[in-house]
Amino acid sequence: MSKAPWNSKELTVGQLSERSGVAVSALHFYEAKGLIVSRRTAGNQRRYSRDTLRRVAFIRLAQRIGIPLKTIKDALAELPEERTPTREDWAKLSAAWRTELDDRIEQLQRLRDDLTDCIGCGCLSLDRCVLANPFDRLGDEGPGARRIDTRLSPASSCASC
Repeated sequence: MSKAPWNSKELTVGQLSERSGVAVSALHFYEAKGLIVSRRTAGNQRRYSRDTLRRVAFIRLAQRIGIPLKTIKDALAELPEERTPTREDWAKLSAAWRTELDDRIEQLQRLRDDLTDCIGCGCLSLDRCVLANPFDRLGDEGPGARRIDTRLSPASSCASC
């Protein structure tokens, strides 16, 4: 692969992949989802502006902390003229995501703490399942599994457990 000069204004998809550490297929996926953009040459080859490197780094970091791509896309769309995020943008966006991350951490801690009472079979109609069916409330709806979203059934102290 040919190396782009460090100050090259545009990068090929291969150069962007090499510089960002992101697979070409992932870059194509990001583009298809509207997270990054390229222009096409006369030979129909993709060319990315150099600042796409920062945008890809932003996307990867946000993904790494658990932010869904849809949320990342919405955040990037809020930037003026969909420009590349700055340090200030990251501070603002990450502060907004903090509540969502705190909620997820709480859910995971609750799952961890209640895991010993769960036999993991998927049958959520058990009367002892404090993870998804405290007090066997879902048993009133009939037999079989009903749901597993712990946000809908927060852990509680069950006297019969």
